[in-house]
Amino acid sequence: MNTTPYTSSKQRLVNISCFIIWVAYALIQTGLLWWFDTDFEFALHDSLISATWITLCCYIIANALNYYLPRKEKFGYIVVWGLVLAAISISATRWTLLYIVPDQAYLERLDTSLPLRFFINSLLIAWMAMINILWNIQQEYKENEQRKADAERLAREAELYNLRQQLQPHFLFNSLNSIIALIGRKPEEARNMTFQLSDFLRGTLRKDDQQFIPFKDELDHLQLYLEIEKVRFGHRLTTQLTYSEECHAMKLPAMIIQPLVENAIKFGLYDTTGNVMISIDGACEEQLLVIRVKNPYDSKNNNPRKGTGFGLRGVQRRLFLLFGRTDLLETNATKHIFTSIIRIPQKYPHDQGDTGR
Repeated sequence: MNTTPYTSSKQRLVNISCFIIWVAYALIQTGLLWWFDTDFEFALHDSLISATWITLCCYIIANALNYYLPRKEKFGYIVVWGLVLAAISISATRWTLLYIVPDQAYLERLDTSLPLRFFINSLLIAWMAMINILWNIQQEYKENEQRKADAERLAREAELYNLRQQLQPHFLFNSLNSIIALIGRKPEEARNMTFQLSDFLRGTLRKDDQQFIPFKDELDHLQLYLEIEKVRFGHRLTTQLTYSEECHAMKLPAMIIQPLVENAIKFGLYDTTGNVMISIDGACEEQLLVIRVKNPYDSKNNNPRKGTGFGLRGVQRRLFLLFGRTDLLETNATKHIFTSIIRIPQKYPHDQGDTGR
């Protein structure tokens, strides 16, 4: 069990409960004894002493259970403790009154009421024990749920980190292969592409500790990626970015668009020889940032290029891990155009904010 805020809150509850028991027990017993024609002074002494001893016994069992939650098979021990404490409270009250109340007739009447007093004290001690046991059960449940949530969060973050780590070499290998191919034919372009790749990777490293970033920052980073790809494909690749400025401040997972664009380039350019237009469109729709990536697509191509399949699957997995939804990535294909659509909710279910690690 926790021993900080939990303990202080529980101790306050125990103290308040014991105070209520002491006051209520003293007032009720004084009133009952006086109602049955007991001398008020004797009734007051009896009630205060009885209330003090039963309150002390309740306090003892409450503190004994402060850090202890018995298993079901050991609840019998709690019953035994309660009965023993009830017997102690009655015996201590009887012994104390011998020295305070000199009236022998009153003491004889007291003896006849001991079974009833024992029953009442047992109920009070049982009530105090039950409060502590239920409190412990509730606290243990909360702690188990918190541990479970923490474990799930850590597993989710580890998988997200793994997905993002896969993205970097996936793109890096393609770029390095292109640089190697350009060195012999176009050394200047290879040099420029190396600098662009360096800037891109530097920006990627800066984003490693960010889960969500503004849409504008993602677009700036995406432009670096597109510049590298344009060096690879030359005039064959053109891109068109359209978006509303009101979307700039909206948040999205870092580097979530790049796999979609990489997928569009792979299937749009690798199997064609002509010029290809890749369009990227961003729009705001009712607490959603909607991004559409379109590329030319030949449905009659009998030999479509096969890749690792990481791009779309990785995006879908990331969106599920972050938002717990499977409907945020949509793809559709017509005869000539393939479209990937992602929808990014702007109300995050786990309050991730900007930094997810």
